Amino acid sequence: MILAVIPAYNEEGRIAQVVAAAKRYVDAVLVVDDGSTDRTAECAVQAGARIVSHAQNCGAGAATMTGLDAARMLGAQIVVTLDADGQHDPQEIPLLLKPIQEDKADIVFANRFGRKNIIPLVRRVFNGIGNVLTLFVTGKWVSDSQCGFKVFGPTALREIDLRMSGFEFCTEIVREAAEHKWRIEEIPTKVLYSEYTLAKGQSFANGIKTALRILLRSFLR
Repeated sequence: MILAVIPAYNEEGRIAQVVAAAKRYVDAVLVVDDGSTDRTAECAVQAGARIVSHAQNCGAGAATMTGLDAARMLGAQIVVTLDADGQHDPQEIPLLLKPIQEDKADIVFANRFGRKNIIPLVRRVFNGIGNVLTLFVTGKWVSDSQCGFKVFGPTALREIDLRMSGFEFCTEIVREAAEHKWRIEEIPTKVLYSEYTLAKGQSFANGIKTALRILLRSFLR
C-alpha cells in the first residue's frame, strides 16, 4: 500500500484540496491533525482522508513521526509526505515514487531548487543554511534537505525513528539516511509559493532556534 502522510496544523482552508489531489496518486491519505484549533480534521475527513489527532500542537517532526508510525500499523510499504498548505504539487508524486518502485532508492527527496522555481531570497538563504548545517552534522549533502515532500521506501519506513519534534526533523531524516546507509535520490519538483504559504513558513527567529537545536542534538548523540 502507498500512503500519503500530511501533517497539518490549522489548515482548514487548504487541507481538503491537498487531500483530494493526493488521493489520485496513492492508495490512501492520512492526515495528522497536530492539535489544530480550527476545522482541519473535519475538512480532511470530508475530503476522504483518515485522521490521527494530537491533543495539542507538538510540532512538524512529531506529527510526521506519528504519521509514519500509523502508516506502519496500517501495513503501508511506501509513504509519501507532503505539506498541508498546498506548496507541493501532488501531480508530482509519481515522479518521486518512481525510484522507489524501480528499487533504485530507499528514500527520495524533492528538490525545489532543481527547477526554475520563483523562490524568495529569504527562503533560499534559510534552505542554504539548513543544507550546510545538515552536511555538517550528517556528512551527507542533500540539495533541499528542509523540504517536506519526500518518499520513504520499505527499508526507510521500517527503520526510521525520529526524535526531534520541530522543523529540525528534516535534518534528522538525512542523518537517519546516513546512519542506515539508505540509497538516496533527489527529484527536481515545482513549488507553489503564495503569500499564505510564505507566511506559514519559519520566521527568522524560529530558523535560528531550529539551527541551534540541530547543532545541540548533533553533540548530544
